[in-house]
Amino acid sequence: MHVITGATGLAGSHLVYELCRRGLRVRALRRASSDTAPARRLFSENPHLFEQIEWVAADVLDIPSLEDAFEGAEAVYHCAASVSFVPAELQDMQKINVDGTANVVNTCLAKGVPVLCHMSSVATLDRTVAETLIHEGHSWNAGLENSNYAISKYGAEREVWRGMAEGLGTVVVNPAIILGPGDWKRSSDAIFRKIWEGLPYYSDGSTGWVDARDVATVMASLVEKGIRGERFILIAENLPYRTVFDWVADSLGKSRPSIHANAFLRAMAWRLEALKCAVTGARPLITRETAQSAGKKVKFSNGKIRSSLDIEFIPVRDSVSRTCALFLEDINKAA
Repeated sequence: MHVITGATGLAGSHLVYELCRRGLRVRALRRASSDTAPARRLFSENPHLFEQIEWVAADVLDIPSLEDAFEGAEAVYHCAASVSFVPAELQDMQKINVDGTANVVNTCLAKGVPVLCHMSSVATLDRTVAETLIHEGHSWNAGLENSNYAISKYGAEREVWRGMAEGLGTVVVNPAIILGPGDWKRSSDAIFRKIWEGLPYYSDGSTGWVDARDVATVMASLVEKGIRGERFILIAENLPYRTVFDWVADSLGKSRPSIHANAFLRAMAWRLEALKCAVTGARPLITRETAQSAGKKVKFSNGKIRSSLDIEFIPVRDSVSRTCALFLEDINKAA
């Protein structure tokens, strides 16, 4: 039995599909309030596979539910996490990402689970190095101006490495920004909604991007091949935010962002967004942390994972086109 936490999330739902496609028995964990519709959509070409999933209501903060869910597990894939750059959500994010991961690790150890595949983030790597490309050896830099999200994911990684020291088979993936259909109000999927609604600004920053299908393929393959005690950066390409945002705007039939957001405008933008959301009650996409990161230029290496699995990543433009098409489907259904 292959068990997945966060099975209704962006990466988790794609992993559920990938494991089912490989003919494996899948136990998918979700919170009682989670919607399985985004996951079901991925099975449109093979709906019979969706009916084979064993859905279990469980929470990474509820240890008894994890103990039941991990019974008989051959492998656990830990995808459940909170991705937030909103200050008001800091405590909940820390609890889910750090304490939740500790609970997953401890339950794996208690149940004798052979392997835990943990989905982390490139946010846990040192992004101040002078080399052109950041690789797996550039580990956490406490002196860096890290986001609260990065700090929480590093705390989660420490729990995983602690589990490895106690005898748990582990492998960690560090994806960059993940592209794919999911909850259009959260995480990287909120970018598509924001551009649909009208995003006038672009920044000079750049980062890595990867398709959710590739993340799922890599996680499944690492476990299958018995690779343990390693971490792997997952990116398809390093691209400027402006390039990707332009592709999204073109695919959605919207105007491209045309106003260069320098440091001053980015500072103004997150303050105005905070004010607007305080009035409307909406969840901000632009925060102090996201405004700061939007101006940074970072590049990551995918050499290690490509040599380990001989994988060719889906081009980012293809990922954008697919995701935009599915976004438009949802918009038309809601109209």
